[in-house]
Amino acid sequence: MLPMSVYPPTVRLGLTGDVMLGRLVDERILGDPGTDPACIWGDVLDLFAAADARLVNLECVVAASGRPDVRKVFTFRARPRALDALKAARVTFAGLANNHVLDYGPEAMLECLTLLRASQIAVAGAGKNVEEASAAATITAKSLKVAVLAMTDNEPGWEAEEDRSGVNFVRYDAHGLVRPYRERIRSAIDAAREAAEVVVVCAHLGPNWGPPTRALQVLARQVLEFGAHVYWGHSNHSVQAIELHGGRAILYSTGDFVDDYAVDPEERNDLSFFFEVLVRNAAVDSVRLHPVRIEGLRVHRASPDDARWLSRRIEVLSRPHGTCVGEEEGGVVLTPG
Repeated sequence: MLPMSVYPPTVRLGLTGDVMLGRLVDERILGDPGTDPACIWGDVLDLFAAADARLVNLECVVAASGRPDVRKVFTFRARPRALDALKAARVTFAGLANNHVLDYGPEAMLECLTLLRASQIAVAGAGKNVEEASAAATITAKSLKVAVLAMTDNEPGWEAEEDRSGVNFVRYDAHGLVRPYRERIRSAIDAAREAAEVVVVCAHLGPNWGPPTRALQVLARQVLEFGAHVYWGHSNHSVQAIELHGGRAILYSTGDFVDDYAVDPEERNDLSFFFEVLVRNAAVDSVRLHPVRIEGLRVHRASPDDARWLSRRIEVLSRPHGTCVGEEEGGVVLTPG
């Protein structure tokens, strides 16, 4: 660990929920040569620009190769032009441990890895074998080294093995991660702490709707006990509670950020935040939330009414976890209780 005087005063990590660039987004935006792929980000590019690192969960495969898995109802692939959209937002890291990265088979997944890396976008959570899929990627935010590892409990048949490509799949129960996954994640976090000052766990886990299960809460706290600084959850289509304590943060679900999904009128999966995690002296100081809405296959700043709805939701969900929730111009700020 570096002396505190060596760390930059404040580092802003920008996190989003699921970014799905396939299906209608691919067909109507990326497939139209007259449309700038950057328009996917609507009026939020300034939020990306203000962050020192920009991390997304890529809820699709980006590739020209492969065929859709006929066993799946929903398959998401974006053409390589999606890279122009990611580069327009200056995305630093893309999580690939999810239930869509292998929708078009191993060849397409490996092509996606190659394309992202060639675009200087770090990746984690999928790979040619279990060693690569479970390893953390290291990025730099100002002068701070940040390691990010990714895992999922979706699609057990896609689990990477010593001699098979796939995702960093894990199992857990009411006591947290079970063997051998507990040892794998603990070792990965140990290695990440050797390489970086801050460790983020990108977790595509849990139910698609509703609050985090008790088992998921145990798992999230467990990865912090292993040494991670941020548990960054997604998979759930709606925003869920945030916990802050001991210089660490749990974002149970960051919801959806870009997609073409139908909107649930109760869960409002079209509403989310751009999550700005503020790190000082290699510890999480606070989280600032900037309300956004998906509309017309693009993400936009939320309207005042939607922003109030979101602010109230995150307050109701997070206060029972001891998080202090306050408002500031343009968003919400969360601090430890």
